[in-house]
Amino acid sequence: MTDYDTIDYFTDPSLVPDPHPYYDHMRSKCPVQPEPHYGVLAITGYEAANSVLKDSDTFSSCIALGGPFPPLPFTPEGDDLTAQIAANRSQLPMFEHMVTMDPPEHTDARSLLNRLLTPKRLKENEDFMWRLADEVLDDFIEAGSCEFLSSYAKPFSLLVIADLLGVPEEDHEEFRNVLGAPRPETQVGRLDGSNVGLNPLEWLDDKFISYLAERRKNPRNDVLTGLATSKYPDGSTPELIEVARSATFLFAAGQETTTKLLSASMRVLGDHPEIQQALREDRSRIPTFVEESLRMDAPVKSQFRLAKKPAKVGDTEVKTGTIVMVCPGAVNRDPNRFDDPHEFHLDRKNVREHIAFGRGVHSCPGGPLARVEGRVSIERLLDRMADITIDEEKHGPADARRYEYEPTFILRGLTEINIKYTPVS
Repeated sequence: MTDYDTIDYFTDPSLVPDPHPYYDHMRSKCPVQPEPHYGVLAITGYEAANSVLKDSDTFSSCIALGGPFPPLPFTPEGDDLTAQIAANRSQLPMFEHMVTMDPPEHTDARSLLNRLLTPKRLKENEDFMWRLADEVLDDFIEAGSCEFLSSYAKPFSLLVIADLLGVPEEDHEEFRNVLGAPRPETQVGRLDGSNVGLNPLEWLDDKFISYLAERRKNPRNDVLTGLATSKYPDGSTPELIEVARSATFLFAAGQETTTKLLSASMRVLGDHPEIQQALREDRSRIPTFVEESLRMDAPVKSQFRLAKKPAKVGDTEVKTGTIVMVCPGAVNRDPNRFDDPHEFHLDRKNVREHIAFGRGVHSCPGGPLARVEGRVSIERLLDRMADITIDEEKHGPADARRYEYEPTFILRGLTEINIKYTPVS
């Protein structure tokens, strides 16, 4: 029997396939509970998570990706760490990207994306999705079986973001080759502690800087020109690298989120033929299906904040300098918020209350995009694949499935999912 009071959440591989018994144990003790090894305060309850994620004045995102790794480059002093964080920010992992920024810098960076994520642009991107879904499916549909991540989820999500950001179509294949199947050793937050602090966005930064520099010199009537000429709310012109980083983080984060959403959705379709049939009979249920897939398997496993000031979360006093870890997967199965939380329900009334896309100023800017990608993909998969089943040779029989998940404490996603189906012409 696993001893959840002593197990190391950050390094023990036994928690990777299914962390929910651990989350349930932590929540049963207290929804705001210290884990035993690194002094991190784990948040597994819904109300507590909301209060932390919405309070950017008290809880800094400067450690959003690394949590306790590497250790802080300074020793917290006093009751307000704002000045210390500012003085040492450049020594923190991925400090230059908006995910680790606090207002007002985060507000400025986010404003650049707001110029891109307009209703008009999102509608154009959705039109592209419908065409792209069929193009990707055409590459393998006749085989009657596939490894779904590499065949569909990764190339589809990558090229959707490429189109949204205006990457020239002639460069799509290069993006697919370079980014379509990232090596496992490049994952941030690996359980073995390797590559802590690695910035996986350098290639994208360089690529987008070259695009944007060319558009500033030679403007065109395209998306990249709109990004290149965007300004901050005060009317000032950002440096090219600042625009590029806003774009590249959306690229990387959006691709990861959607790939994991699509693979989690496919697992449900394959493991629950009754749900698959219900969606075939009533396509209007697909949006709720997407939301419930997000609730059941949030793509982000851990989100970290640093308490800049003394605070109280629930009934727990939080000292300045405490590293706080919000666990979306745990929060989304809090029985105080979601009835029968470990079961997938197509008729869940409050499913949109999940926090798979976060809350507050750092809520995922690509959330609306991922939802559309999920809806479009499920529509076309159901149109073109009949009798979708899990490949039992790869994953075992229905009563003893074997699935592997990425070995990281930050993200939750299948490493592969093999399916069989009958092609529909």
